[in-house]
Amino acid sequence: MSVLLGEALGQRACSYTDFETGATSVTVYLPRKPPLPGPKRAWLAALLERLNGCGLNVGPAEVLVTPVRKEHWAESWKRHFQPIEINSALLIKPSWSERRPRKGQAVVVLDPGLSFGTGQHPTTAFCLQEIQSWRNGDESQSFLDLGTGSGILAIAAAKLGYTPVEAIDNDAEAVRTARANAKRNRALQRIRFLRRDVTRLPRRPIRQYSLICANLVSTLLLAERGRILARLEDAGMLVIAGVLKTEFRRVREAYEAAGLQLVATRTEKEWRSGSFTWRL
Repeated sequence: MSVLLGEALGQRACSYTDFETGATSVTVYLPRKPPLPGPKRAWLAALLERLNGCGLNVGPAEVLVTPVRKEHWAESWKRHFQPIEINSALLIKPSWSERRPRKGQAVVVLDPGLSFGTGQHPTTAFCLQEIQSWRNGDESQSFLDLGTGSGILAIAAAKLGYTPVEAIDNDAEAVRTARANAKRNRALQRIRFLRRDVTRLPRRPIRQYSLICANLVSTLLLAERGRILARLEDAGMLVIAGVLKTEFRRVREAYEAAGLQLVATRTEKEWRSGSFTWRL
């Protein structure tokens, strides 16, 4: 449909699919109201009918022309990335934000990029909340980030005083981006970034950690449960995120069977996250 509408109006079209409703919107921006005479509409309708004839169910469709106010479209996307406060201890903000931190508030500056993690996603936000909540300023606490992406969790942990902080990802570009973000936040010297595959980590690690964030898909969480738990201290906490709510029960049961108990959980849209500690 994007190609059809683009050809009809002589402009590039973009499409967006709402995975909850299944509805798809195809949009073309034009500087002036487009003429859509009868022949153009009939041409679109005929092509849609041909798609149906090929076995593709395009469903009902309508063409709408809506006026929008003029603005700098190259910059307008930035309004979707607002600063995020994690209680009063942590502020996550993009570089263009002029938001000033509160007194004593740690700041992480992070712009959207190719690597996952800006704080906007509910699973990342849950991890940030737990990192802040678990921090005890009177104790020495270590942190491990499995699947670091943009490096946001490791940077936040370092800013909040966790040490040592280690972050791994099996994607070379993610590790490069995470290092660059840490350097930008003057935290690179406090974080050890490594390109590692969780499935190939030693089963007997040299170090265990006070807090582990595993923002991974459920299949990986289940298959590598042993490797993940081998790295968790006896009094530590494991934060599991990146799990669809339909799959969370299976993950929870697997980790509870290994001796953990769920102590906090949050469901937002299709995602569910949880924090676990060893059962007493």
